[in-house]
Parts: sequence; C-alpha cells; structure tokens
Amino acid sequence: MLIHPWDAPRDDTEWQHWLAAHDFGQLAVNGPPGEPPYVQPLHFAYDAGRGEAVTHLARPNPLWTALEANPRVLLSVVDDYVYVPGPWQAPAGTPSEHGVPTSFYAAVQLRCIAHVVDDAARKAELLNRQMGHFQPEGGSARAAAGEAPYGRMLSGIRGLRLEVTDVRAKFKYASHKADGVQDRIVAGLEARGGVRDAAAREHQLRRRGVWSPDQ
Repeated sequence: MLIHPWDAPRDDTEWQHWLAAHDFGQLAVNGPPGEPPYVQPLHFAYDAGRGEAVTHLARPNPLWTALEANPRVLLSVVDDYVYVPGPWQAPAGTPSEHGVPTSFYAAVQLRCIAHVVDDAARKAELLNRQMGHFQPEGGSARAAAGEAPYGRMLSGIRGLRLEVTDVRAKFKYASHKADGVQDRIVAGLEARGGVRDAAAREHQLRRRGVWSPDQ
C-alpha cells in the first residue's frame, strides 16, 4: 500500500482509535505454491495493550493448512471510502472539467504472526474476549470448556491469536490540497450525503493541516 506523507497517520493513536470501531476485515494467508492467497472475511477484536488481534474460524475452513505452513499473515481493514468526482478537485483558476477524480479511504494493515488456539479452555477465553468487545452490554452466557451452552461447540472451531509485528495505516483525504479545493470537497460530500460521505467529510475536516511541504 502506497502511503504518501500527507496520508500517513499523525501517530499510533489515530489508527488505533479508528481500528477500535472498525473490527471487520480480511485475513490474507499465503496459499500453496503457484496458488493465490486465501482471503477470509472475519470479525476480530484488536487489543492495543497486548499488541494482538483475536478471532476464530470453523474447523473445516480450508485456510488452516496454509496458515500452519506459513503463519505470517496480513489482516486488512478498509472503510470510510468514497468516490470524489473530478470537478470537486479542480485547482483554482482551471476549468472544473479538468479536475482529477479520486478515491478517499481509511485503511489499516496489520502484519501478524498467527498462533492457532486448540485448547478448549483457551478457546473459551478467546471467545469471551471477543464477546466483551462486540457485546459489552452482556446478555449472552460466557463460554467455558465442558459447560453449557457453548462448551460442546468449542470443538467445532479453532481460535486465532494474531501477534502484530508491523502496522501500515493510511488516511487518504486530500490533506495536501489547497484550502479552496478542500472546502469544495467538504461541501460536495455534505450535499451528496451518500452512505459514507459523512465519515469521509469528518476525516477530511479532522486532518486539515496535518501535512505541509516543509515537513
């Protein structure tokens, strides 16, 4: 993923805050020689303090053999993406039809070493960590090995601890553009009101002034 200086996060807090609310991504695992990677969509819970993400998959998933052969994986998360029409990006003093269309998006890629969890008690603990993230209000029984209602189901899954070894993050929201162009884009996003336009507009307003040519 290409990351220009103006698209880079200001610090780790920026991408960690975003990732805490964006917990569905795609896990890429190297496939057999000559074959493309396996890509598995999944929910996960990221723990900044432990430097890991936790998740689980069904035992019959074909990903396991490839993962055990090479545990180095990539967890990719992309959201808050929008299409920006060319006229919105036209520099001052040029015809609007000369503006270059682009995409805005936020993306975090976690390079990880995957650790498979098969012990029933550890799987239960992993599931409870996920439940605490996704359902903090409770309402569901805790998982425990050998205990109802979930104990018998533990054999049907395998847990995954994804130990994060490197992070690449990007917030592509025209932080390097002139104020007039950014004003036009902000107004365009507000007027269009598409599914992700409000989130993209918030990113752009938040990141204004994050970069200058002198940095």
